[in-house]
Amino acid sequence: MPENADGANDGAAQAASTAKAADAVAGGGAAGAPAGTGVGAGVGSAPPTPTGMPPAPPGWDPKAWRTYQTRLTRQRRARAGGWSLATLAWAEAARPGAVAPVSGPVLGAVLASGVAAALLLGDGLGPGLLIAVVPALVAAYAAARRAGRTVRPWTTVWALGCIALLAVPALRDSGWPTATALFAALLTGALALHGSRSWPGILLSPLGFVDSAVLGVRWAWTGMRSRGDGVRKDRVLPLLKATLVAVVLLVLFGTLFASADAAFADVLSGLVPDVSGGDGAARFLLFLLGAVLAIAAARTAAAPARWDRIVVAPGKARSRVEWALPLVVLNLLFAGFNAVQLTVLFGGYRKVLDATGLSYSEYARQGFWQLLWATLLTLAVIALALRWAPRDGAGDRRLVRSVLGTLCALTLVVVASALHRMNLYVDAYGLTRLRVSVAGVELWLGLVVVLLMAAGVFGARWLPRAVAGSAVAAVLAFGLVSPDGLIAEGNVNRYERVHKIDLAYFQSLSADAVPALDRLPEPQRSCALRGINQDLVRAGDDVPWYAMSLGERRARQILRERPVKVSYEECWRLRTFG
Repeated sequence: MPENADGANDGAAQAASTAKAADAVAGGGAAGAPAGTGVGAGVGSAPPTPTGMPPAPPGWDPKAWRTYQTRLTRQRRARAGGWSLATLAWAEAARPGAVAPVSGPVLGAVLASGVAAALLLGDGLGPGLLIAVVPALVAAYAAARRAGRTVRPWTTVWALGCIALLAVPALRDSGWPTATALFAALLTGALALHGSRSWPGILLSPLGFVDSAVLGVRWAWTGMRSRGDGVRKDRVLPLLKATLVAVVLLVLFGTLFASADAAFADVLSGLVPDVSGGDGAARFLLFLLGAVLAIAAARTAAAPARWDRIVVAPGKARSRVEWALPLVVLNLLFAGFNAVQLTVLFGGYRKVLDATGLSYSEYARQGFWQLLWATLLTLAVIALALRWAPRDGAGDRRLVRSVLGTLCALTLVVVASALHRMNLYVDAYGLTRLRVSVAGVELWLGLVVVLLMAAGVFGARWLPRAVAGSAVAAVLAFGLVSPDGLIAEGNVNRYERVHKIDLAYFQSLSADAVPALDRLPEPQRSCALRGINQDLVRAGDDVPWYAMSLGERRARQILRERPVKVSYEECWRLRTFG
């Protein structure tokens, strides 16, 4: 092969000769693929690059080699599933493998998941969400068993976390912890199915559902067609006839018993979903959504994408002075700031307020947001510092641990200062959703800093899973403690101390706040509950059990026993509707 190609024709000839040489080396195989190359190559093949493509052999033109590998990749993708969305070169290394034909139990569980989603999710989230997810879990388990995959401890942890997060809508009426719990459940479900343990795996696992949904639909369709060709009518027809007769008998005698006894009719109407023609399109979409998510989970459980195969190349190591000098200066700045904070904490508030001209609450409010951003930026600085850290020997490792360990310790003081300022601000103005949320985020960031310090001592192999697990635990705790109830409880306690309360803010809370607001004296109680009561009245009393959370059920019971009885005009005079 010539080393100096001259002109466009020579370059084209070189590429063609390279491709022909690659086909000759292949000695056969799929589309002339060279032995020991490509993703999933056997023993003795060249290690893949961070993009997932093997390097060019010595003396070969890299451009022609990449062209040839791209052609092989497209052919492999077409054989494995042409609808896959994993088309990028770096994603090819993580591409899921082929799977056996879909089994009957998997198809049955997928169908049950779609039917449950259509029947139970049309009226809202609640216990019905957890019930609709159970068939999808069965489908994933059956597909994994058929593929020979075993359940590992971390898989069990992530699966239990996913189920616990999906129980949040059944317990809490508030929408914001429910939405956060659903996003966290998507992450934990992806981790349970993929078994990822690296940073690329943790971050990219949820994207695997998109690819698995595309591949899963084709997998299910191919399985149903192959099963339809070999189905024996003497087995299927009796089952279909028995199912049809059972449905007819249930509808016939259920209607007769319901018309004969009003109490039984009331029980039956509360248990059976009300499927009307008006919402048929919405329920059909819910059926498709439930079935697609279930088949995606099953396809992922059978052959997950291997996101851990994506290799992130380490950054270029810097010299000790170049790396350590900026961080040492940053540590000195943190130390000076923390010294001032400790001085203020131990009795220097009045002096600081006199010097700045700020009020007590303004001083607390002004600093919290800056300290929150400082914590976030510090974590980014630590991540970049680890990427470019010197790593020539034990001395470099000790330097990195000492400098970053000091920065982490000083960051914990910043976290404590931020939380202390938020506590001061809450004492002055009370709790709100925003204040609870950002305080929770700051607490979690402090936990991440502690995990980083532990990783510096014990090794960082477990760090990605630990950070993801701490985030999931924080979201779960956030949903279980009932943020709206916590806000109402804190403001009621503050009213009992200082007789100040913002009745207008309670109009936007959910039914989870009713038990705490019920402690207020009249007319503050009725005015605080007025907005929540109107929301429940608009929702009606015929909300089915599978769409009603425990928080809403308790609120309805309290308001039935002690209804709102203060007039609109009196609440207006109390500035309830600000």
